[in-house]
Amino acid sequence: MNWYEKLNQYFPVEEMKSKEHMETLLQEKGDVYHKDEGKYHVLMYAEFDTFIFIDYVYVSKEARGQGIGHKLMKKLKEKGKPIILEVEPVDYDDTDTEKRLRFYQREGFKHAQSIGYKRRSLATNEINQMEILYWSPQDESEEAIYEKMKKMYEHIHTYKDEEIYGQSFQPTDEVLTFDENREENIFEDIRETEDIK
Repeated sequence: MNWYEKLNQYFPVEEMKSKEHMETLLQEKGDVYHKDEGKYHVLMYAEFDTFIFIDYVYVSKEARGQGIGHKLMKKLKEKGKPIILEVEPVDYDDTDTEKRLRFYQREGFKHAQSIGYKRRSLATNEINQMEILYWSPQDESEEAIYEKMKKMYEHIHTYKDEEIYGQSFQPTDEVLTFDENREENIFEDIRETEDIK
């Protein structure tokens, strides 16, 4: 299985970029967009001057629990920049979403509660809601993380979208919102389920 097939098998269709999109990013934005691939993992990320965005992390089932995810995060943290990623809200029918959140929580990531993220999938036409997690060595504000997310969305997610998919993703201000009164806290959600068990 090649790197794209591994990601495609693991991530929902509405979250996946096309292979063409990712290969275009690797070729044309190779100074920013990177692939780190090993026998048991695939990590796709964008490194900007002031932050890193994790696009996809995959660790094969047979290698989970061996510290590969931790090593990948450590390598990125050593760059000393804030790290941002999108994650699905907890789905109690899909234990992977909870495991993923617990992993990022252990790695010291925070939930950017003020940032809303809703995007229509070009593959399914469904609205896909994600939550934003971030790790910051200088304890950046959520507003600063929001500005970085906007930059990433414009430079990575929507790069050549019309050319590749035949249609455009929604504009940034429709997808990303900032509201300090937003109540959502996904880490609270997983803690509450722990108490119930």
